[in-house]
Amino acid sequence: MILKTLNLDRVHTLFLLLCLMMFGSYMPAHAQTGSIKVTGKVIDEQKEPMIGVTVMPVSSKSGAITDLDGNFSLSVPKGTKQLQISFVGYKTTLISIPESNNVNVQLVPDAKVLNDVVVIGYGTQRKSDLTGSVSNVSSKDFNGGMINSPEQLINGKVSGVQITNGGGSPTDGSTIRIRGGASLNASNDPLVVIDGVPLEVSGSIAGSGNFLSLINPNDIESITILKDASSTAIYGSRASNGVIILTTKKGSSGKVRISFSTTNSVQTRTKVADMLSYDDFKNIITTQGSAAQQALLGTYNTDWNKQIYKTAFGTDNNLSVSGRTGFLPYRVSLGYYNQDGILKTDNATRYTGNLTLSPSFFNDYLKFNLSLKGSVNNNRFANQSAIWGAATYNPTIPVYSGTTNFGGYNEAIDNKGIPVTGAVLNPLGVLQQTTSKGNVKRIIGNFDVDYKFHFLPDLRLHATLGYDYAEGKSTYYVPADAASYFNTGGADYTYGKQRLTNKLLTTYLTYNKYLENIKSNIEVTAGYDFQKWMDKRDAYTLYNCAGVAQSTSAAIDQRHVLLSYYGRVNYSYDSRYLLTATMRRDGSSRFSKDNRWGTFPSVALGWRVTEESFLKNNPILSNLKLRVSYGVTGQQDGIGNYNYLPVYTHSQDGAEYQFGDTFYNTYRPEAYVSNLKWETTTSYNLGFDFGLLDSRISGSFDYYTRKTKDLLATVPSAAGSNFNKSITTNVGNVDSHGFEATINAIPLQTKDMEWNLSLNATYQKMKVTNLSLVAGSTSTNTLVGNSINSYQMMVLSEGYEPYMYYVYHQLYDAKGKPIEGAYADLNGDGQINSSDLYRYHSRTPNWIFGFSTSFRYKKWTASTSLRANVGNYLYNGMAMNTGAFGTVSYNVAQLNNMSSSYLKTGFQSRQFLSDYYVENASFIKMDNLSLSYDFGNITKWCKLHASAMVQNVFTITKYTGVDPEVASGIDMSFYPRPRTFSMSLGLDF
Repeated sequence: MILKTLNLDRVHTLFLLLCLMMFGSYMPAHAQTGSIKVTGKVIDEQKEPMIGVTVMPVSSKSGAITDLDGNFSLSVPKGTKQLQISFVGYKTTLISIPESNNVNVQLVPDAKVLNDVVVIGYGTQRKSDLTGSVSNVSSKDFNGGMINSPEQLINGKVSGVQITNGGGSPTDGSTIRIRGGASLNASNDPLVVIDGVPLEVSGSIAGSGNFLSLINPNDIESITILKDASSTAIYGSRASNGVIILTTKKGSSGKVRISFSTTNSVQTRTKVADMLSYDDFKNIITTQGSAAQQALLGTYNTDWNKQIYKTAFGTDNNLSVSGRTGFLPYRVSLGYYNQDGILKTDNATRYTGNLTLSPSFFNDYLKFNLSLKGSVNNNRFANQSAIWGAATYNPTIPVYSGTTNFGGYNEAIDNKGIPVTGAVLNPLGVLQQTTSKGNVKRIIGNFDVDYKFHFLPDLRLHATLGYDYAEGKSTYYVPADAASYFNTGGADYTYGKQRLTNKLLTTYLTYNKYLENIKSNIEVTAGYDFQKWMDKRDAYTLYNCAGVAQSTSAAIDQRHVLLSYYGRVNYSYDSRYLLTATMRRDGSSRFSKDNRWGTFPSVALGWRVTEESFLKNNPILSNLKLRVSYGVTGQQDGIGNYNYLPVYTHSQDGAEYQFGDTFYNTYRPEAYVSNLKWETTTSYNLGFDFGLLDSRISGSFDYYTRKTKDLLATVPSAAGSNFNKSITTNVGNVDSHGFEATINAIPLQTKDMEWNLSLNATYQKMKVTNLSLVAGSTSTNTLVGNSINSYQMMVLSEGYEPYMYYVYHQLYDAKGKPIEGAYADLNGDGQINSSDLYRYHSRTPNWIFGFSTSFRYKKWTASTSLRANVGNYLYNGMAMNTGAFGTVSYNVAQLNNMSSSYLKTGFQSRQFLSDYYVENASFIKMDNLSLSYDFGNITKWCKLHASAMVQNVFTITKYTGVDPEVASGIDMSFYPRPRTFSMSLGLDF
């Protein structure tokens, strides 16, 4: 019923058709009397013909556009003295009409115009007129090398943005945080918008580990990050965690241009878990082990890491063709990406295609843009439990047993030859005997119509139809003789096909007028959005290799709808005083009728101080703009679609109720909260932008505060109050504040040499201010985060930073060695229990830094990018879980290797909650180092560019584990990020 109420598809279609019909009614007709004919040709800076250039008489709204050869012909009234010639990205030129009535002109690129325009929500705006905290990264500043997903293009490039890749697998996704996120248990992922279509990044689909990787990074032209509430509030809901806008490359209006690039890489293993060496392990078992343990020692010296890791090859190839045919600018691109993981059997393969058509009519009064992006991903997922196995498997025994049992791999077996339950499996066998594959197809399309009314050119109508469809499926096979599935006859699984659908209709009107008599410019935007998501999955049955059913899963059909009305006013006076005010009202089907609608306002002010008479044309200070903003944004992601409704779930096979000799499926009630409502975040931002020495030095500074209330969180429910022990409801508040700085400089700039520097820094702090279900009551700690053997390591507590480690304070002897089982009695009651647990540091860094520099000498360019996190801590779960002698043998048939930390601690049993394992994980990383050479024209029709790059060059840290950058805060069997060496070639025709 809710979805039917919100579903207005037919109304939308009718509205759009009426709009399109209206366009035709304003086609201009111009009858020229007493006119002369003027002809000519327009060329660009490379003396190539320019297609689609607008040519019109001065003080006239009629004209012509150049053809495929750059030629034009038009009739102008007698007495016309000048023509105005204009094209996007080039300086508008006025030229006198000679007596011959033949005009030839060469247009000059306007770099300032190209660099000054930023894509924002529902439109574009000049950087100089922005009042919010907005960052933009263009393709020339993207990270290079082997990039498997768009977010990696800007890692370390933008203040306030933290991007943490999940690990070293080419199928891994990233955790993206803008200003640390604003929620706790609900989604902290930013909203990602590609060509006007908002995506559901936090969602996942069968067969893919990274939903964003289905988009080819090479098709991205620029990325804009909206950080404060003033810039994000136009998106209302889902914008509490910031907005990332991806803009793809469009067709050109000049001659046909063909580009081809290829990057080929080699990936090598970096650091792995620090375990006992062969000699140390054998010595400890010999001197400290029991007779039974000593009997399990072998005579081999097996490096299990060498068995599971390899040198991995990768290739990324892209071909694009752009140009213009008649009135139709176009761009077509194809991409092929194939990357092996350094873990054997790991692979990601992607095929992509992109088509963009951008015709315009009636002197650009009517513009269309059609964009289709398609991809096919074929992944093979390595069984990452092999990483744990390689660290802990007995290094004194061989890989193979010499028999045909279990595929010939050496496994821990009992006296009957049966694999021991719970034993560590042969890591190479785990990899080679597991075939896990995924196939995902995705298409993202958008059709944009932009019409500038003929009777009122200052008024524009824009409509977007968007469609995002993904289809995924996965298979899983393990032979019957594999130790991992020995008792069940193997696995031959085909999971039900999953389909994700995202439909969008956006329509808005924009009125932009400069009022010369009062030196004011006003832009008003008002619009409407409709977006509908569907997640469907077929029912499926899983079978073993003999075709015997093992389990069944019911079909899934999840839907939700979002309706939105929004408006924005941009006002500037004399290019000095700026005002932006927005209002958005969202209705979500995820909430009940009483709480469905949320209102999200914002306002921002700007003052361009350098436009004042006392600073204008100042030789030192070329730009100074002060900004202040306030806004409210919403959150409804990360929760179920029907959490406010009483839902009954049909039981699966095997969960029936018996009446007599007949079994009946039942309906099970699910937990629900009828008064569930929006999580809202109120933000303030104070900042300024500056430029010195004609902007040779430039940058920005921002200070922000955010207060989130009605947090959407999953918390324990009171006994008997609901149908589950936990519920998703609104509980508590969290506050955060931070400081961001960005500085760009060009210390050296000559014809042959140029040196660029960019530094960004972010300070952020967050505090939980309330976790009570009942206002005014005292809350208890809510344990959250990853767990190890039911011990949960992190806690949310009022008055403290989120996700702090909740541990005992370790005591040490006179030599600084930790004393096993000895913890501080923090409450002084004479006993050690849970009352002595304390909050100790957080996984979140206090400071985040990014640094980039490039130096060009003639045709050579060297560049590098570095990142640093300061103040973040990490729980070394690998050292704790394998750093005690008690972990050597969990059963009588197997020995396990130990962490080298045992040599320092001598622990006999694991110390799960000791703060000894909470380590300072601050780091400095050099992400990439590159050297490139621009050969220029190697033939009359071909240019060549070549570069060599190293990625993940080094890491400096005190952390003793594999990698100090783990988003979850707990380091357990981490897939090491590889070091990548790549060569790239680019050809332009």
